[in-house]
Amino acid sequence: MRLVTLTLNPAIDQTVALDALNPGSVHRARSVWADAGGKGVNVACCLADWGLPVSVTGVLGQDNAAPFAQLLAAKGIDDRFVRIPGETRTNLKLLDAASGDTTDINLPGLEFGPSTAEAVRAVLVDLTGPGSLAVLAGSLPRLLGPDAYARLTAELKRRGTRVVLDASGPALAAALAAGRDGLPDAIKPNRHELEEWAKRPLPTFADVLDAARECQRAGVALVCVSLGAEGALFVASEGALRALPPPTRVASTVGAGDALVAGLVAGLHDDLSLPDLARRALAFAAGKLSRTGANLPGRAEVEAIAAEICVEEIS
Repeated sequence: MRLVTLTLNPAIDQTVALDALNPGSVHRARSVWADAGGKGVNVACCLADWGLPVSVTGVLGQDNAAPFAQLLAAKGIDDRFVRIPGETRTNLKLLDAASGDTTDINLPGLEFGPSTAEAVRAVLVDLTGPGSLAVLAGSLPRLLGPDAYARLTAELKRRGTRVVLDASGPALAAALAAGRDGLPDAIKPNRHELEEWAKRPLPTFADVLDAARECQRAGVALVCVSLGAEGALFVASEGALRALPPPTRVASTVGAGDALVAGLVAGLHDDLSLPDLARRALAFAAGKLSRTGANLPGRAEVEAIAAEICVEEIS
């Protein structure tokens, strides 16, 4: 099975570690580091760490593409990014060491026109086909309409490709309004993103479950809702379950959701049952928490984490 990820709005993530984040105060950083990233890039890095061959595409600014090229080469990832003039954006991530929380400041991305969008679409079509799996992930550039993922999903599914979508806001809403023939095969919203789609607060787990089941009944085969320290909810035709992570030392929460998506993809690649897929997805996320950047521990450690994950069936 060929695996490919799409990142239309990548970023260099600059993480600043602080003793504690106090708005309005002057801070002295403990440390600072930069990672070439973006959701699809992060997913691909975790899949490569697991040992699966994966290709990446999307749009990079050629003026600062070197960190991406170096990362992808080091991980053995097939780099099929389209390069255009300009710089890829830099996002700031403020890591509060006292609480473990990360505050994100996402800057505007590169703007590009129809010819670049068509070049990326052509690469994506070239990389996919019957039996392949594509991950469409992250925010959309301003000049692309909110239906960009919906249109790509419909085209990929006509080609026999399964699609995992990790998007939010209007892009997620458009994808879920596309009709059964154009719906993604799997989605991974967090609670806030699911609330945005449902247009109502989801304060309790039962509320989250109801909204996830709405998505699944609409035709999305697998709905995974990430719930942070509360684990994740998985809803599919064979049932619903909640997976709870073991206690984990947190080095950085940056990219944990992307690692969860990578675990989903790795599970779909191996045709795992829903309980085993949930364990693998959450093990990827928990394993990534112990690392900075989009990096997994070794396979044996991830499998050990998976064995400790509690999976509860929900009636």
